[in-house]
Amino acid sequence: MKFGLHSVNLHTCGHPDTAARLARAAEAAGFESLWVADHVVLPDPPVPGRPMAPDMRLLDPIVSLTFLAAHTSRIRLGTGVIILPQRQAVVLAKQLASLDVLSNGRLIFGLGVGWCEPEMRSTGAPFAERGRVADDYLAAMQKLWTEPRPSYKGAYVSFDGVQAMPRPVQQPIPIVVGGRTPPAYRRAVTRGHGWYGFGLDVDATRACVAALRDAAGKVARPAELGPLEISVTPPALDVPDRATIDAYAAAGVERLILRPRPDMDAPALERFATESGRALELKK
Repeated sequence: MKFGLHSVNLHTCGHPDTAARLARAAEAAGFESLWVADHVVLPDPPVPGRPMAPDMRLLDPIVSLTFLAAHTSRIRLGTGVIILPQRQAVVLAKQLASLDVLSNGRLIFGLGVGWCEPEMRSTGAPFAERGRVADDYLAAMQKLWTEPRPSYKGAYVSFDGVQAMPRPVQQPIPIVVGGRTPPAYRRAVTRGHGWYGFGLDVDATRACVAALRDAAGKVARPAELGPLEISVTPPALDVPDRATIDAYAAAGVERLILRPRPDMDAPALERFATESGRALELKK
């Protein structure tokens, strides 16, 4: 089991000193990865079933990870997840490649298609077509990252006779697909190195893994992607006990991405990273 920390661009981690202190403490404690959330805007008032405060402090994920890359040297840097349809594919490809270069190959690119219609509307993204847009964007971005003479013609983005240098250090950049719908499961199987579920208890995780297996029986998985790695953020904000960790592992989870409490100040976040790393025996 690998362990990450989520929400390192939210709440008090929206302040630079706090974020840097948490990142350094997490790396020293032996955490494998840091993960950031993504919302360009939040609905005001909140939409039903999604009680996210409109004034929640939330930094841009790519800017945040680039900042954290400068304050660390080994820990991996994950987007958990970028809402792909509301970004411009060619610009995002450049930003992520730059982050991978500046971090010496530590990026994990987590992506989703989004759920918040007011946010999508504010960015001009077509909400009803968001799945098709995401698939088109990802294919285009991978062309820019890998092909000697990139060329792509899709329904939402096309280019030819261009270059985008430097290319990422990692070939390929690991792709993690988020979402709990049949299209998301298919996308993870056909396009992702991994799948990510946020806020899932063990029972919900088992159901999602079963749905991923069902999708894998219906669509072909390219051999070069290798086994699908399962990452999950539990719903509780506390460090899980060994029995819970073992239950997640038995369900097929290979990376648990924990969340500190949103009210923690910088010293408390440092202690959380250090003490949870000790409790999880990450330095073994």
